[in-house]
Amino acid sequence: MPRPPMKTVRQQQLIDATLVSVERHGLHNTTINTISGLAGLSSGLISHYFGGKQGLIEATQKYLLEQLKQALLSRTSGKTLTPLERLHAIVEANFTELQRSRPATKTWLSFWSQAMHEQGLARLQHINNQRLYSNLLFSFKKLLPQAEAITAAKQTAAMIDGFWLRSALDAAPEKEFEQAQILCKAFIEAVIMSYGETRCH
Repeated sequence: MPRPPMKTVRQQQLIDATLVSVERHGLHNTTINTISGLAGLSSGLISHYFGGKQGLIEATQKYLLEQLKQALLSRTSGKTLTPLERLHAIVEANFTELQRSRPATKTWLSFWSQAMHEQGLARLQHINNQRLYSNLLFSFKKLLPQAEAITAAKQTAAMIDGFWLRSALDAAPEKEFEQAQILCKAFIEAVIMSYGETRCH
């Protein structure tokens, strides 16, 4: 298997260092120097590869978004899943070990706050929201009528984000993240079951 180009390796090193720097110092106090120091690379490479700190920050959010996408693909691609199984896979993809790690949670929290002020981060956050909603809607539409599917997708997306946030802020997040997955899956099943019961009456 061929090695990735040195540029790709160094870019990933800087992204990984950004996650650690935000965890340790917060986004506001993360600088080119804190990132390059953690990466063990020249600070000039940040400007060379990303155009500066802001470009690296956006690249780091894109990395987390791509990991979300890949987590779902790894659970669904090439597999014959029922709509309910696919909905469960969407929940699991949002609570992977990476997405609930301290560097990732602190970075996501910082991004959400900064997105109100940075157009680039706001755009990426909108993409993330729409992707989650669209994935949920795709599966709910196979189980529910259009109007009910839209409502269920919006409610489930809000629950996933809400439980993720609540868990990330908890003093013992690991237990909360596990419980969050269980509750989100139970909600999905309850929505589907409720519609089935309504049709029977």
